Amino acid sequence: MQGTKGGCVTELQRLLRHFGYSVDVDGDFGPATESAVRNFQSTHGLSVDGQVGPNTKRELYDTDESPSTALDLRSASCPANIVEGQSGGCVATLQALLNGKGQHLDVDGQFGPLTLTAVRSFQASAGLSVDGEVGPNTKTALYSNISTGGGSGAPAPINLNSGSCPGNIVKGQRSGCVTELQSLLNHHGADLAVDGDFGPATDSAVRDFQAEKGLSVDGQVGPNTKAALYGAVTPPSSPPPGGGYSKILDVADAEVGTVEGSARANSYGSAVGLSLSTSNYAWCATFVSWVAKQTGASSYRNTYVSGWVKQARAGNYHLSVTTNPQPGDIVAFDWNGGNDYTGGHEHIGIVRTVSGGSSFTTVEGNTGNPNGGSDGVYVKNRSTSSGYDVLFIRVR
Repeated sequence: MQGTKGGCVTELQRLLRHFGYSVDVDGDFGPATESAVRNFQSTHGLSVDGQVGPNTKRELYDTDESPSTALDLRSASCPANIVEGQSGGCVATLQALLNGKGQHLDVDGQFGPLTLTAVRSFQASAGLSVDGEVGPNTKTALYSNISTGGGSGAPAPINLNSGSCPGNIVKGQRSGCVTELQSLLNHHGADLAVDGDFGPATDSAVRDFQAEKGLSVDGQVGPNTKAALYGAVTPPSSPPPGGGYSKILDVADAEVGTVEGSARANSYGSAVGLSLSTSNYAWCATFVSWVAKQTGASSYRNTYVSGWVKQARAGNYHLSVTTNPQPGDIVAFDWNGGNDYTGGHEHIGIVRTVSGGSSFTTVEGNTGNPNGGSDGVYVKNRSTSSGYDVLFIRVR
């Protein structure tokens, strides 16, 4: 509600921006944020009270997109220099911080030309070297004069293995060691506010991580847990790309039958810098990004369907809109209409066959198993005359 400050508000504002509301991501629930919440509630048929309760939260997260991954840019989870062409949670945090400094970027986790321009503009205004690279000096300036949580006002991260951190980091502590811990946990799939405060949510995330890695589940971050946290900071490598657009369908077809939550499905996140189980988020666009990476057909990567549509409509990254679909094209669906692909009910896949008329088949990730069972990568029968919007994207 209005007047609240902190990481939860930062997350709320990021979600509102994904739905098209122009609010600053500053962690302060002020009049502009309350107005956006009320408009969101009205648009989605909710009780318009300006309070973000269970129903509003559910609707905010009812989106065919990955959850935000809050990472402190100064932590070991992010590259020393963040540059154009990179993607993932570190870039999303960068964009949110730039917006807090007066920029107006989509927080999409993709370091493209607009983010580069915003970085250069910020560097110039801060009296820094204007090189478009987000290195130590730019990171320090981005975090200056910010008093809110959620990766903004947290203590500067400290390497967990340094002499400045305790041998065992435990619940109740607040320090840069906890900032680093939270960023590392988020890189491994948690969704914590990076505020440097080891509270119940961080304790739960530590225990989940320990269980996943086969460690002693005690909630204490000792030597073994620290080693595991630093053991997979770099996303797993993928086969070198090759084949171009002509191989898109071949690569996608070879994945049919891959089950959600399997090691193979979870590896798709490497294309967009995610190390997150596919059981925990909607990963259809991540799958398309992975296919694009394997083939080298496009340099674009995004976990948001709306991002693919936006770039295709703009003619960027060798993407364009086509009305004459062919096997190997990408197809986006807007289930609730409106043709904007931003309402939280969108999906994306790859065209497999075209029957003529309105019928076609697809290969889709994060879709239902036609034989029952867990979701995964499967072939689906689709149509352009089924009451939902369809947009075909050519990759050339």
